[in-house]
Amino acid sequence: MSRKDPTTIGPAPYAAWRATSLGAITEAIEQGLILDMIGKIAGARVLDVGCGDGALVCVMASRGAEATGVDPDPAMLAAARSRAASEGVRAAFVEGRVERLPFPDASFDVVFSVTVLCFTRDAASSVRELARVLRPGGRLVLGELGRWSLWAALRRVRGWLGAETWKAARFRGASELRSLAEQAGLSVTAIRGAVYYPPVGAFARALAPIDSRLGRLTTFGAAFIALGAVSVDQPWKQ
Repeated sequence: MSRKDPTTIGPAPYAAWRATSLGAITEAIEQGLILDMIGKIAGARVLDVGCGDGALVCVMASRGAEATGVDPDPAMLAAARSRAASEGVRAAFVEGRVERLPFPDASFDVVFSVTVLCFTRDAASSVRELARVLRPGGRLVLGELGRWSLWAALRRVRGWLGAETWKAARFRGASELRSLAEQAGLSVTAIRGAVYYPPVGAFARALAPIDSRLGRLTTFGAAFIALGAVSVDQPWKQ
């Protein structure tokens, strides 16, 4: 882990989070929303930018996609390759950053990125880079930490108290995510929220069954926001 990069946290905290009731429920809701917005991917070239330990990449591969994950953290990539091997799926994992993806233009049918923009210094150029590697007519899905939620408020407090990861984070609302996508030449098709309960396991267990219904009504109060978009018909140009 580099002290110069407070967002590089390694695979251990991910595993610890999933081992809790709150973490397992929350991740299942967030992944379910991302997968629903991505849609059918059998035979598609799919890229996960900021793939972490490869959980979503392996799901994509198991559903018949030609799946690739990119992440700046070698420890995460090692965990992702181990996960793919243990699950018996074929996937590629490449070291790289969202600001400068190591792929040619129009390389993928589907590109998605989860909780990455909130840690980038230039979100607008990062979204343009995501659009660059997306083929004309391809699909982009962004999953980001919502600005107007109790989770965001608590994370801001942790940042003020010295937590480097949350000090570096920037949370966004639906309108700002839409603007970033449209500035990159993408056409927004859907915006939905998720995780409307406070960060307490008992509340997560009680409210999870109605979470998706809330997400179709409003993004206000959502700790997680997902945006779906498609690229323009013409090849992307910088």
